[in-house]
Amino acid sequence: MKFSLIMATINRMDVIEKFMNSLLAQEYKVFELIIVDQNDDNRLENLIEKYSNQMQIIYIKSVRGLSRARNVGLSHATGDIIAFPDDDCWYPKELLKRVKNILVSNNSIAGLTGKSVDEDFNISAGVFDEEEGEVNKKNVWRRGISITIFLRKEVINKVGTFDEMLGVGSGTKFGSGEETDFLLRVIDNGYKVVYFPSIIVHHPNLTHLSLTYKRGYLYGCGLGILLNRHNYPMTYKIRTLVRPLGGILLSLLTLKWRHAPFYFGTLKGRVFGMLYK
Repeated sequence: MKFSLIMATINRMDVIEKFMNSLLAQEYKVFELIIVDQNDDNRLENLIEKYSNQMQIIYIKSVRGLSRARNVGLSHATGDIIAFPDDDCWYPKELLKRVKNILVSNNSIAGLTGKSVDEDFNISAGVFDEEEGEVNKKNVWRRGISITIFLRKEVINKVGTFDEMLGVGSGTKFGSGEETDFLLRVIDNGYKVVYFPSIIVHHPNLTHLSLTYKRGYLYGCGLGILLNRHNYPMTYKIRTLVRPLGGILLSLLTLKWRHAPFYFGTLKGRVFGMLYK
């Protein structure tokens, strides 16, 4: 069983080397690293030359956009299992071996997901369930993040690739949601994806991200269109509007005014996405 690890990258160097070193340390070494370079220059040239004799590397240039880059990578993948590491994540040494063992022993599973933690094993992106179980429409938000998705290639061949209208760098209003849409389409096609909280991928903590109106709006639009596209009930949609509304009120009441634009952008974006045709 061979892994294809599709890593889109832009404006990064040192962290990529950290990831590649984590690949060299893997206990299971049957994999190819597909680097999809969205930089305008050739800054990765020396790094790729350094590692090219130590692992199989497929190097591709791509226009910007995370979903576009991943789709380019998918068109070059030759592995049985596909994963989508970020350029600033890194793998624990036993990760690929554990994923391989799970999928070999469970033919009914189309893929699996895990959780993201920082170097101190604190949750580093989002909120995750503590219980193992199948991924579905209700819990996908707590059980699916792109860097921990491992899917059989045959399933992707049937379901299709990432929607290039969604995600960071898409050039649209929908600046998030590409991996959730991807997983939901897998599930909607009748495939089983299982979440294992013991499967971890390391990633720096994201608490430093700026809470700007633009970020809130783009992320909000992404969530809103997913709820619309995948036919979530109106009650669920309303609940997703209550939280940013509460965030606005709390920001004003606690005099943390600089947070209010982020929550307002989130609210406005979610409404736009829900109504988008």
